[in-house]
Amino acid sequence: MGTERPISPEALEERELVLAAQAGDNVAFAGLVRRHQRRAYAVARAIVLSHDDAEDAVQEGFLHAFRALERFRPEQAFGAWLHRIVANAALDIARRRKVRDADELPETLSSPHRDPAESDELRARLTRALDTLGERQRAVIVLHDVEGYKHAEIGTLLGIPEGTARSDLHHARAHLRRQLSNLRSEK
Repeated sequence: MGTERPISPEALEERELVLAAQAGDNVAFAGLVRRHQRRAYAVARAIVLSHDDAEDAVQEGFLHAFRALERFRPEQAFGAWLHRIVANAALDIARRRKVRDADELPETLSSPHRDPAESDELRARLTRALDTLGERQRAVIVLHDVEGYKHAEIGTLLGIPEGTARSDLHHARAHLRRQLSNLRSEK
């Protein structure tokens, strides 16, 4: 008896799309784009925080993936491979853009039990605090705390060891606590 897990129908369908795309089927690649564009955007947005920069990173990531498709091994997880490419594209954009305007955080951070004015002020302060983090720490905290990625997944996406992702998360949270420590005293 083997210990191999059965492959899900979704994974089989994705593998077929990958093989077809590698054989030059642009419609198959478009199917892969549709499957992964939302998560790819979330990965990019976690790193750059700007909608426009995230869209640019996703576009650059998909273009790079298309050009590198022949090097992809179909037995791997396509999503993990693609999201790492997108994360690298987002990190490149973040490095190139030293000064940028703060954009609103994703709506997933809003709380339905708060006064909207208070929520807007809190979001603005959190955005400013996040902007004081380095790109990698900001990416790690948003990927973990907002998007729900595990440390190992973050390490894979960002090309860093899992322990580094854990350490970056710890330091980013400590930094944000210091930056936002006066919130409680203002109430």
